[in-house]
Amino acid sequence: MKQLIADLCCRRRPLGGATCVCFGKSASRFAERSVYSAIICAFLASSAFAQSDAEFTKANTNYAAGHFQEAVNSYETLVRSGEWSANLFYDLGNAYFRVGDLGHAILNYERALALDRHHPEADANLRIVRDEARALEMQSSWPERYFQFGSLNQYSVVAAVAFWLGMFCVFGLIFGRRRSAAIITLSILSFSTLVIAAFAVYKLENGNTGRALAIVTGTGVEARFATADSANSVLALPPGSEIKILSTSGDWIYAALPNNLRGWLPAKSAELVQL
Repeated sequence: MKQLIADLCCRRRPLGGATCVCFGKSASRFAERSVYSAIICAFLASSAFAQSDAEFTKANTNYAAGHFQEAVNSYETLVRSGEWSANLFYDLGNAYFRVGDLGHAILNYERALALDRHHPEADANLRIVRDEARALEMQSSWPERYFQFGSLNQYSVVAAVAFWLGMFCVFGLIFGRRRSAAIITLSILSFSTLVIAAFAVYKLENGNTGRALAIVTGTGVEARFATADSANSVLALPPGSEIKILSTSGDWIYAALPNNLRGWLPAKSAELVQL
């Protein structure tokens, strides 16, 4: 089994606070209730953070001691509680790799990269584990490959900024005394940027590596022509292989497969990358 290039890393952010100032007798009572509410919320939040920190420390300790299955269990507890971060999924991927579950290792490296596209350790380890598992990959279309340098959130921000800048230019042209060539040019550039950014959001959301992307986590999985174990096989899918879920029918999913194929496979054999 190959050696991963990097191991655990953890980043935490301090909890911020808030203040409120009111005047008058009724405002004073409101402020008092607000302070009590803030104290209770802060206490509950600090307790939740303390519990998650304790669970994360427990997982790291188990990993360092070589108790990889216990580390997996602790990291999964954090995932179920909604404590999602690129580093958490990266650490979970490392732990799954250590117990020999390559499918779930690849799934969690993919989830880390979905949250942070520029996570170098997750990207490097994904390549190593994918090579070892001989996992199959979906082919991205040329627009997806072209837009991969940015994230979905970044394109959404660009689209929003371009929209409002374009609208500002339009209002300037309508209500301004003179129509400036610079404003006309800026409005054209803004709406052109809006169209490109919106197209990028659509392709990243609905492409082969978009929201419907799933990873095969089971072993001995075969896509079939129909929703029956006795149906003819379309393609054998090693653990960690990528598929794009198109529809579901009971305990089966219909998916686009690598090599431009399509087939049915058990729903329990694959998990979506995006939670």
